[in-house]
Amino acid sequence: MKKILLMGNPNVGKSAVFSRLTGVNVIASNYPGTTVEFTRGYMLIDGEKVEVIDVPGVYGLLAASRAEEVALNMLEEGDVILDIVDSTKLERNLNLTLQLIKTAKPMILVLNMWDEIKHMGIEINREKLEEILGLPAVAVCALTGEGIKALRSRIKEAAVSSFDGGGENEWGTIGEIIEKTQTLSHRHHTLMETLGDASVSPYTGIPIALLTGFVSFKIIRFIGEGLISYVFEPLFEKLWLPLIMKVSALIGANTLAGKIIVGELIDGNVDFIQSMGVLTTGLYVPLAMVLPYVFSFYLVLSFLEDSGYLPRLGILLDGFMHKIGLHGLAIIPMILGLGCNVPAALSTRILETRRERFIAATLMAIAVPCMAQIAMIVGLAGKFGAKALALIFGTLFIVWLVLGVLQNLIIKGDSPEIFVEIPPYRLPYFNALLKKVLMRIRWFLGEALPFVMLGVLAVNFLYALGVISFIGHISRPVITGIMGLPEEAAAALVVGFLRKDVAVGMLAPLGLSMKQLVITSVALTMYFPCMATFAVMIKELGWKDMLLSAAIMMVSTIFVAGILNIIL
Repeated sequence: MKKILLMGNPNVGKSAVFSRLTGVNVIASNYPGTTVEFTRGYMLIDGEKVEVIDVPGVYGLLAASRAEEVALNMLEEGDVILDIVDSTKLERNLNLTLQLIKTAKPMILVLNMWDEIKHMGIEINREKLEEILGLPAVAVCALTGEGIKALRSRIKEAAVSSFDGGGENEWGTIGEIIEKTQTLSHRHHTLMETLGDASVSPYTGIPIALLTGFVSFKIIRFIGEGLISYVFEPLFEKLWLPLIMKVSALIGANTLAGKIIVGELIDGNVDFIQSMGVLTTGLYVPLAMVLPYVFSFYLVLSFLEDSGYLPRLGILLDGFMHKIGLHGLAIIPMILGLGCNVPAALSTRILETRRERFIAATLMAIAVPCMAQIAMIVGLAGKFGAKALALIFGTLFIVWLVLGVLQNLIIKGDSPEIFVEIPPYRLPYFNALLKKVLMRIRWFLGEALPFVMLGVLAVNFLYALGVISFIGHISRPVITGIMGLPEEAAAALVVGFLRKDVAVGMLAPLGLSMKQLVITSVALTMYFPCMATFAVMIKELGWKDMLLSAAIMMVSTIFVAGILNIIL
């Protein structure tokens, strides 16, 4: 197996680079016959597994200490050297670089702490440095992960340097290199750079993340509720309702066609939520109740994406996400899931291992409600105040966390470290942002409208054929006994496979108590993904893993609903 050695002076960030390349599952060992400790791990390069060794820090190759002696012995065993250099102290670090060049081993120069030189007014001509040393030179910031992806892709370019070390006057040679490649100037942080640094520091990044989440939620609600109140509700009430009433009178309100197309009339009028007609509930739910929130969510999400915040959020949460077997970028499928579970399931492709994709997809499908479902839950449970909403979403977060920890403990395998390029903070280009939002809205409507109308149609036929009553009867021990719900809630669980938002809407006529509404909302989120998400998860995970994921969903749903029934 090929061995890659990470070498450099002490305190240049070798261990941080090592963690970025290999992940957190590493092995610490003592070198044979010594008490000098080193770390080793593994990574894949073009499908080949290679060993990565974090060599003890040294200033030279003279073996003046036990650590340097071990480093020399390791050097003989290594195939490729990654020479980690502190970019803010390039002159001092190049001393070891020139000594490593003399070993005639394939090398790459890794310019770490690249972000710091910008803050200190240092400018390094990386291309010129590559040309002089005859080595690939890659700029990285191991703290945030910037440049690590580029480093990983260029490892196969490691080369034996053709540079002439300059004879005995080594420091004179280093001075000449510095003069040709480095310039100094005085500058201060820009506001965006200061904010960028603060976003990835745990002490300031967590408050920034909480504030960002709070403001994002407020904006989503403000835009969504405004669109509902001033645009969509007036359109349906003043324009669509009179037309629907004429259609109902024309085909007959009590006929089968009338009940399917218009739905049940409530006190002689159409109730767009409860009527369950294809042209009433089937259009009102996705267009008037859900679309405004989906639009506002994707508007905020696109702004966060284009501004450069999401990669920083991934870096900030990386340590926490590893507790559930994922790296920081797995937060992106979770955030996408709040808009729609289907693109969230597709986005699990950014995760490197089958284990990570399974954990992420399962957690997303179980505990992350889509914006359509959230809108319906807020609309129904909101009448009970913040307490009901806190119980629903607080329970889902606890489920997400506990199931993640359990899967991380039970499912064998590694969780690789995060690889991400971090762009500078910038104000998004409005036209590009708007195009992205409109593209996602078109995709949502293409996916949502057919399934909502199909769901409403299916409900009417299932009721007419007595299927809903039959399912409610045979599932009574679970639904009424364990969950404490009325038998009629079985209809919502059946329809939830088609569309979760329609299923939540079906709870409105049942007159559920706050306790029952909390349990049903949690159960509908957890028990199974909608049909579109189910199809995508089969494609991404395969039948075997999807069936295992579905089993986890069903068992955890019954368990959590039973616990809520007892506690509440």
